[in-house]
Amino acid sequence: MASHDNRTLDSGHSTLDSPSMKLRVLLPTEVLLDVETTKIVAEAEDGEFCLLPRHADYVAALVPGILSFSSDDGTESLLATGDGILVKAGSLVRVSVRSAVRGDDLGTLRRTVAEQFLVLDDHERTARSAVARLEADFVRRFLVFGEPGRG
Repeated sequence: MASHDNRTLDSGHSTLDSPSMKLRVLLPTEVLLDVETTKIVAEAEDGEFCLLPRHADYVAALVPGILSFSSDDGTESLLATGDGILVKAGSLVRVSVRSAVRGDDLGTLRRTVAEQFLVLDDHERTARSAVARLEADFVRRFLVFGEPGRG
């Protein structure tokens, strides 16, 4: 006798009979993507993998790379992602990453990622410079505090 599982996800989709999956890509400050998809290809620490709607539930630690997903009409879309986690539970796939960029093709995606990394590198240089000034100020104050006749 076959058993029937009536589980549903918060999206209202059946976890067993759905011909597609709901892909949600979460960034620290926003939901970047919330779409229906029929196929997801991503890269984990142990290599690339593919998820289809009826595959078993799955969890993976993602490495920086390209995540691709296909729509019902077969159109493939691309995301460049940083480190993160992917969780497939029924027909809902959640991807949580610190950064991600959507692109129409690899060339456009490569340029967009390069531009964003340049901005991040500039912000990182500014932050490191500020930390270096704070550390130097701390050491200077500590030395002044340790002088005889002070404190």
